[in-house]
Amino acid sequence: MTETGKMDIEAIMRQLPHRYPFLLVDRVLECVPGERIHALKNVTFNEPFFPGHFPHRPVMPGVMIIEALAQAAGILAFKTAGVIPDNDTRFYFVAIDNARFRKPVEPGDQLQLKVTLKRAFKGIWKFHCLAQVDGVEVASAEIMVAPETKAPKTKGAPG
Repeated sequence: MTETGKMDIEAIMRQLPHRYPFLLVDRVLECVPGERIHALKNVTFNEPFFPGHFPHRPVMPGVMIIEALAQAAGILAFKTAGVIPDNDTRFYFVAIDNARFRKPVEPGDQLQLKVTLKRAFKGIWKFHCLAQVDGVEVASAEIMVAPETKAPKTKGAPG
């Protein structure tokens, strides 16, 4: 999918190195490089963390909500930079500020991931991130990511 920056799961998997059970973005509804992304995470009872968090009342762990937001931010960063990730290029989650959790996220919820690029300076990208369910804020945070670019390996060093 490419119209208005939409992405299906196959396009997402080309943009993120994550795979099941840690790929937490199911669809991108809109991606405007250099500005914002709006993505979805469908929360199902089959998520691997629910049996232990919590057995009698399954609640999505806050760290997983933050990770879903960070993955959406990663897609936006790659799209903004015009880079397709490979074995030598990644964006790493380097900081989080002002994380707030307002409401539990439960199986059956559809997590709306809304990420806006605030600034990119000296290789550090800062994003404002908001997670919503049914239009109600469930979590928010400021997330920073930084690229890792490995130098190509050379065969045989002189000397």
